[in-house]
Amino acid sequence: MSISLTLDVISVFIFALTGALAASRAQLDIVGFLFFAVLTAVGGGTVRDLLLDRNPVFWINQPEVLMIAALAAVLVFFTAHLVESRATWLAWLDAAALSIAVPAGLAVALATGQSGFVAPIVGVLTGTFGGLMRDVVANEVPMVLRQGELYVTAAFVGALAGWSVADVVGTGMALITAGAVTFMLRAGSLAFGWRLPVYRARPPR
Repeated sequence: MSISLTLDVISVFIFALTGALAASRAQLDIVGFLFFAVLTAVGGGTVRDLLLDRNPVFWINQPEVLMIAALAAVLVFFTAHLVESRATWLAWLDAAALSIAVPAGLAVALATGQSGFVAPIVGVLTGTFGGLMRDVVANEVPMVLRQGELYVTAAFVGALAGWSVADVVGTGMALITAGAVTFMLRAGSLAFGWRLPVYRARPPR
């Protein structure tokens, strides 16, 4: 199993957990859990593969990842009531999934020879689009747009850090760097309130 596929499988499972948690917060039935889990799990990777013209997209080529997402949905369906704060669990699991999906996208971009800033941007798209789809369908303010939070910023800085050192330290260490930087920034935003300055409108003169 390639590095990119291994990372895809891990991120699929964790993102699927977040999708199922979102379904639990909306009090959906098991079909709703399955839908949210699969949508969240494969959304980012699907966008990545379509943009890079990878045919077929990863979950068609490896359909077992859909079963992994379904397993996560069933697991959450029967255990979500045991969790004290599903919103907190969702946020932290999403941070973990982001820090794995970003290097997964970066790995594919590097393996397909993408040049310039395309590689880190592919990493960002892979990491963010599944969660974006989940939040939009759940009628929630997407995490990527929450005021000042480090989300896309964390993904981009992480992907950029990994891409910038890939030629020096090798692909493996570059992907570890990307994941570690992404998680550090996202976790800092959740735990310590790290924020970017936000726009404040001023009254007209």
